[in-house]
Amino acid sequence: MSSARVDIVIPVLNEAHVLARSVSTVRAYLQANLDYDWRIVIVDNGSIDGTGVVARELCDAHSDVRCMSLRQKGRGRALRQCWMQSDADAVCYMDVDLSTELRYLNLLIDSILKHGYDVATGSRLLPDSRTRRSFFRETVSRIYNLLVRTALGTQFSDAQCGFKAMSRAAVQAIVPQVRDESWFFDTEMLTLAEKQGLRIADIPVEWNEDDDSRVKILRTAWDDIKGIWRVRKVLRQVRPEVSALSAGRRP
Repeated sequence: MSSARVDIVIPVLNEAHVLARSVSTVRAYLQANLDYDWRIVIVDNGSIDGTGVVARELCDAHSDVRCMSLRQKGRGRALRQCWMQSDADAVCYMDVDLSTELRYLNLLIDSILKHGYDVATGSRLLPDSRTRRSFFRETVSRIYNLLVRTALGTQFSDAQCGFKAMSRAAVQAIVPQVRDESWFFDTEMLTLAEKQGLRIADIPVEWNEDDDSRVKILRTAWDDIKGIWRVRKVLRQVRPEVSALSAGRRP
């Protein structure tokens, strides 16, 4: 087993009904397939349904599971708090519904720890990706990502797939610059990383829509559009400096 350590973060909000089952599934997969020292970190951000109780029970039952609790909501806030405090060599996150097939986790983490990428992101929109989701969600996703590429001049294909990893150095360099605390966190993080010369691995995945998803698509899309224009203004006013992380690397 490699001596490198990975934190697998699962941000949760009112997921008491599925958390234990999902953590059990992830633990079983990691024990059988991941060649790194790992731990699962559950980050409860503002739940009111007993999610925190379930998380603490899992921590008590398993030495490889840890939990954090935040009073305020926001996936971005949860990732910021957890990732900035982590001392692992790489951090990643996945949605608690496990929409992305877990076998792609190895590709995600290997991109960071074996192949030298700073950031790795799952994509539902690459030619080799396989997805199962409604026509409405597929259409909204493609329009949003086209808008991101057009307005911000980015190259990554899918800003909001809940399946990402970063090196510890990349976290320390990029995450403090990200202002969003909610769903736009991913887009802003990837944009800032790309504009500052960090290497991003765009990984095709297999993704199955969670029929129980409670994300407010149209409201989230509107918040994301406002985030795009905010970041676009920042990029136009201040030319990002190339990060020291990319210095000396081959293109």
